[in-house]
Amino acid sequence: MRRAGPILIAVIGILALAVDFLPNLTIPDLQGETAGRVIETKLGLDLRGGLRVEYRVDCRDNTCPSLADVNVVKGIIERRVNATGVSEPEVVTAGTDRIVVEVPGVSNTDEIRKLVGQTGQLYFVPIPSGSATIQAGQVLDLTKYTPLFGGDQVSGANPGVDKNGGRAVNFNLKSDGAAAFSAYTAAHIGDQFAIVLDGTVISAPVIQGAITGGTVQITNESVIGGLPRAEVDNVVNVLRFGSLPFPVEELASDTIDPTLGAEFLARSLIAGGIAIALVMLFMLIHYRLPGAIASFALVYYSLVVLSIFRLIPVVLTLAGIAGFVLSIGMAVDANILIFERTKEELRLGKSLPQAIEAGFNRAWNSILDSNVSSLITASILYFFGSSVIQGFALVLIIGVLVSMFSAITVTRTILRLVVTRDWARKAWLFGVSETEFTARPAGRRALRGEARGV
Repeated sequence: MRRAGPILIAVIGILALAVDFLPNLTIPDLQGETAGRVIETKLGLDLRGGLRVEYRVDCRDNTCPSLADVNVVKGIIERRVNATGVSEPEVVTAGTDRIVVEVPGVSNTDEIRKLVGQTGQLYFVPIPSGSATIQAGQVLDLTKYTPLFGGDQVSGANPGVDKNGGRAVNFNLKSDGAAAFSAYTAAHIGDQFAIVLDGTVISAPVIQGAITGGTVQITNESVIGGLPRAEVDNVVNVLRFGSLPFPVEELASDTIDPTLGAEFLARSLIAGGIAIALVMLFMLIHYRLPGAIASFALVYYSLVVLSIFRLIPVVLTLAGIAGFVLSIGMAVDANILIFERTKEELRLGKSLPQAIEAGFNRAWNSILDSNVSSLITASILYFFGSSVIQGFALVLIIGVLVSMFSAITVTRTILRLVVTRDWARKAWLFGVSETEFTARPAGRRALRGEARGV
């Protein structure tokens, strides 16, 4: 393990540098997108600027929404916000009836508010023969294409199976919609018929025959397996919940100017840089050579943590940066315990290698206990806190885990390599005066003599 330690540290450091500084680096997307995801540092609303709006899902017709209903409304709102093209919107539920929408980097906040708050309009639109082919995702001019009926005529929708066993969409129409659809499909076989939500085409299948009785199936039998699963889920959700099942009321909003967000980011980076510099200065003055090694481990720690933030990715907010700075202090705290124990062992007359090993071994229990208690607290905050508190807790958890690796593995491995050098075997480099060893010749010989036991 001692031989593998330096190699492991070097490999992790090189990978962290690559993730932190190589431009346009991509990794496979966990959701299966073929293009992958570009690795980048994601900034939260308070650092990037944008809009944060909190909504309440209200009752309708003496029926109040359940938690499942609130999640349905959340999904509809999320699809609407994503359709605007803004980057990385975040839509989360809060409590039993609240939905929080955060849209970083927006310029037209009124448009986002209007989009989220509207109840939504679902239409079934005939496409006359001779018209250009309509594709899903296309914006349809409803003044040019007249809807046959609205989404209020849909009585239910579910995933289905076509005659070949492929995926399909089944939905049912109420009596008025069924009659209109039956008459139209009988006269327009071979034409497209579009399902449109808020002016955007969700699906535009071709009529294969007269559809009577109000039971409709959308298929794609030309492809093995039928419709893609994502398309099935999307069409079913639109047919069932294209319009919001419950009205939403805006409770509060907060707009952060992008310039103000950039100012927050600059101040946060300056504060973090000053904190790291002061910690490193203290370590260098008080612990000298071990302090210098701990300072290097601190830089190493910062690079590794940043690479993890970019890989996951973690959305950095002001609270998250505070958690990161706090974890730096905890990382140094572990080194302080180790170095103080090492100095005690040196004063007892042990050789330098023995004192270092004893310092690490005897400080380990205290380090483990303090870090585990921090992890437990941060985990409670993450699972039960609000979105802001969760960001702080996640950054703190990552920081504590990496700090244990940097304090125990990185610092220890480098110290083992350094103490084999003659120039490093001096009392003052470890904060121990020569006079303390006057009464202990064995201690002085251990510092100045041969490097036995290294």
